[in-house]
Amino acid sequence: MDIEVIGDDPFGSEAYSKLFDEIMSDLNKAVLIDKVKLLLNPKTPLFVFSIVLRAEPGKKTIPDVSTVRMETEGVHVTITQERYAPDILAALWKRYGRNNVYQQTRFDLDVKGATEAELAEMVVSSGEEDKREIMGAIWRTMPEGIKNRRTLMDGNVITVVATEEVLLPEMLAKGREIHASMGGAA
Repeated sequence: MDIEVIGDDPFGSEAYSKLFDEIMSDLNKAVLIDKVKLLLNPKTPLFVFSIVLRAEPGKKTIPDVSTVRMETEGVHVTITQERYAPDILAALWKRYGRNNVYQQTRFDLDVKGATEAELAEMVVSSGEEDKREIMGAIWRTMPEGIKNRRTLMDGNVITVVATEEVLLPEMLAKGREIHASMGGAA
């Protein structure tokens, strides 16, 4: 993840870059992010956090995030993207019951009575959760006391313009300028 910080305080800029990276990594969202631009202007006060996702989050089915193969009594699932493991397990328990889902290891599951076709249609992530979690992480990264926020979203670009005061037209214009520089609509 490429992080660019625009601000007058080198120490604060470095600290925010590190904080943003750590929060996104802790939430397993750093893998979704291509680049980040943070405008830090505490004197105004104006904060603009803009990110470009590697791709717009879309729905994920079990075969999108794991390998699936037919076995004698059902299907064997090997989870290849760890972040979806809890969602896969919950979806399988809900549909087939806990007694029919045997977890061999953390990432290997046997699902009794299932077919590959059924699993191919099971959605484990709509993509909206990723956007909500990323928005929550952005808000956690911002300084305390931020009262006014405006979110701009276009495809794979998310920008949050925030201030402690009234969100003035010139502040929003600066946010839109950064949003456009990241590939969002002006």
